[in-house]
Amino acid sequence: MSLDEYRRKRDFQITTEPKGQRARRTKKLIYVIQKHQASHLHYDFRLEWNGVLLSWAVPKGPSTDPSVKRLAMKVEDHPIEYANFEGVIPEGEYGGGTVMVWDRGTWEPEAPDVEEALERGDLKFTLHGKKLKGSWVLVRTARGWLLIKHRDEYASKEDVLTAQPRSAISNRLLREIALINHGNVEKAAKGDPAA
Repeated sequence: MSLDEYRRKRDFQITTEPKGQRARRTKKLIYVIQKHQASHLHYDFRLEWNGVLLSWAVPKGPSTDPSVKRLAMKVEDHPIEYANFEGVIPEGEYGGGTVMVWDRGTWEPEAPDVEEALERGDLKFTLHGKKLKGSWVLVRTARGWLLIKHRDEYASKEDVLTAQPRSAISNRLLREIALINHGNVEKAAKGDPAA
């Protein structure tokens, strides 16, 4: 797993995104979901594995309803430090727009061999987040991956994205993050729920 593609797409003289300098060594694996109002609103789902954050762009965001399957497009690995990135990527840069840490916590693979599960395209895992909890699966299809909630005590028909729109670390909405970081507030506000 490499950060070469991640670094190639960014100009670190312009963006405040982390370059990725250190590998994290703790017993618990972290995960983060970042709400990202770029050219289109999407959610970036990231799981720590082998010193990087494996990353998928989820256009409609996660759903806690097991009957809902969310498309998740695999994107380049991100550095561990990216889990704390909340702010504005300058317009004109790759992913230009406002980024919120929508949820974060730890995760546990349900399979004994994560590499084999990823290769097979069927990764089952448990999330211990501020907003998302319980058992989930990422399944590879011909069109990409699907992020699906398993039926358990944390499954719900509630739209968690509108019910809990604020940052897990700053309690801000996208427009507030854009405002304090000198970003495009009008563009960022398009990703917030209607007032």
